[in-house]
Amino acid sequence: MTAPHFQDFDHGISLIDGDYQRRGLAAIYLIVEGNRAALIDTGTSLSVPGVIRVLRAKRIPLENVDFVIPTHVHLDHAGGAGAMMRNFPNARLVVHPRGARHMIDPSRLIAGVTEVYGTEWVARYFGDILPVAAERVVEAPDHFTLDFNGRELLFLDTPGHARHHFVVVDNQSSGIFAGDTFGVSYREFDTLRGAFILPATPPVQFDPPAHHATIDRLAGLRPRRIFLTHFGYVSEVDRLARDMHELLDAYVELANQVREAGAARIGQLIQGQRDILYPRLAQHGCKLDENQIEMLLAGDLKINAQGLAFWLDHDSSRKN
Repeated sequence: MTAPHFQDFDHGISLIDGDYQRRGLAAIYLIVEGNRAALIDTGTSLSVPGVIRVLRAKRIPLENVDFVIPTHVHLDHAGGAGAMMRNFPNARLVVHPRGARHMIDPSRLIAGVTEVYGTEWVARYFGDILPVAAERVVEAPDHFTLDFNGRELLFLDTPGHARHHFVVVDNQSSGIFAGDTFGVSYREFDTLRGAFILPATPPVQFDPPAHHATIDRLAGLRPRRIFLTHFGYVSEVDRLARDMHELLDAYVELANQVREAGAARIGQLIQGQRDILYPRLAQHGCKLDENQIEMLLAGDLKINAQGLAFWLDHDSSRKN
């Protein structure tokens, strides 16, 4: 059994690699305050044994995990919630009000991901997706605050990527745990110019105006760091917020250009993202070749294309 990969930061924060599909793709954040622990985002049920090994290496009893906090209920962020709750007997699950029912009864989540990816793929990458007892679920609406062993965590409703998405503001670290709502930033794209970021626009709740508003809301809090699930923290918040706004606009323009492309639309949306991102990566100083970039971004390009296509078909406001 390979040792889990984790990295310790200050203020009791550690990043645990969820080992979802590849290293460096999906983060789980552990916060330790005194002798108590909280976990933000869960990876999948296959990630949970690695989390337990990290807790044991840090001499944190499983009974001392107080909270499991998925930022939203997409399965790379919440698929391991049920397995965590079975292993952490005193934990409560803190979830967006729109996502709570899917954690209590994940059947619709399972059916949706199985329809897209197939049974074999789901078993290989997500493992068992287990329900959470309703009495252990805490709903966190906008401005909900949580007392984590004397450390206040603030929850803000942040739609755009999904309507069931919140972020967690930790004033002690001047950090925000942003899930996917502040984009995706793989460390392989870091250069002397800093981090490179791109939007995540999956089906079925991508909402460009809401996403722009969310980015402004997060940047307006002036955090020192934003902790992304994909992957690690970024610190140049103002620049990255501008980049996110520019790329969201570019993605929307691309989508509108190909809205009448029929069966060719998904392919055109994938290629259009390449045409947007690859020159920006070169300008950023990225030295990876196109094959290496494609290996890192192939999954994002496909799911973003699906989300943009769904938005075209279901959001009449795009023509206004």
